[in-house]
Order: sequence, then structure tokens, then C-alpha cells
Amino acid sequence: MLVKHLAPRMNPGGSFVLFSGVAATKIAVGTLGVAITNAAADTLARSLALELAPIRVNAISPGVIDTGAWDALGDQGKADYFAGISSRSPARRIGTPDDIAQGVLSALTNTFVTGQTLHIDGGDPLT
Repeated sequence: MLVKHLAPRMNPGGSFVLFSGVAATKIAVGTLGVAITNAAADTLARSLALELAPIRVNAISPGVIDTGAWDALGDQGKADYFAGISSRSPARRIGTPDDIAQGVLSALTNTFVTGQTLHIDGGDPLT
């Protein structure tokens, strides 16, 4: 809805960044709803990149990022979960909000990137 209403007001060199997530590419039992929603955001970015050109549209697909979203696990639960993810991830660490911010800035400012999903996930789907 935001794109529908904001696109007519954007400059031709403008850019939208949507958010997807690692569940679109790393399928796990019990995550169907999240997986199809993330995959829809990836497809939406590609479709809108064509429909709105020359306005650019990209998506950011974060992996496990150390945000308050994990606090409900409790301190020990969060530490255990992060340790398990880190040990399997090719990056050997959990992502930070700064990792995501850098990706968003790149998607917004690189004028030759459109219709792409930038996976900022430490390589997690490879495992």
C-alpha cells in the first residue's frame, strides 16, 4: 500500500527497500507462514522494479540478527540459540542491526541495483 501511494510522488532516481527474511530460502518445518511471506516480498521487489522503473526496488533478507525479537527466549535461551546458530553459520557469528543498516544503505544508494534481494544472513541458508 505504501508503494502504491508513494511511487507517484517519487523522483525518477528514487528507491524503495522492502524486507524479506531468511525463511524464504532456508525452509524449516513450522515456518510455512513466514517462509511464504518472505518469498512474496522477494517476488514483489522484482515485480515492482519492472513496473516502477526507473524507480528502483530491492529487498533485504536478514538472517538471525541480535535484536529484541529474541529476548522472549530469556538470557540463557537466547545465548544458547545464538551459540547454535553461530557454530553452524559460515560467518560464525550472529548478525547485528549495523549489518542490516549497511545493506539498506547500499540498496538505497547503488543506482545500478534493482529487483534484487540482498541476503544479509552470514551464509546461514548454506547450512
